[in-house]
Amino acid sequence: MSQNDLSFLPLRVTHVGVGGKRSFDPMDKRRLIEACLQPGASLSGLALRAGVNANQLRKWVRLHQQSNAPVSEGLPCAFVPVVAIDDGTSVPAARHAREPERVHLSSRVPTPVRLAAQLPNGVKLEFECAAGDTGLLAALVAALGAR
Repeated sequence: MSQNDLSFLPLRVTHVGVGGKRSFDPMDKRRLIEACLQPGASLSGLALRAGVNANQLRKWVRLHQQSNAPVSEGLPCAFVPVVAIDDGTSVPAARHAREPERVHLSSRVPTPVRLAAQLPNGVKLEFECAAGDTGLLAALVAALGAR
């Protein structure tokens, strides 16, 4: 933004409330925020020319950037997606860490269980174990969910 585009500065006060709180023209305020987002712009210098506190202007810019951010750029997901790979086998839901896992022994040959997970940071994990080790997988899932 060139110097000629800053002709709206200082910001025009539209209302002075109780305690001296000032309200500014919304269009001029938006133009000031856009000027701050230009490459090489000095936020402190623009705040001085606009007649506002630099910290207040930083807050306006931050709020503007947050309100225009896509939803996918929000906070990281609190859950880890878990996908069972083999049909017919399932992993029990992660139990609370204080609950003991009951294991029933069988004379049958255990079916291998495979589990894959992709973490929000892009890391992919794959686990394969015997069906009797579902307690271990449940503990892994619980630990991943706690992070």
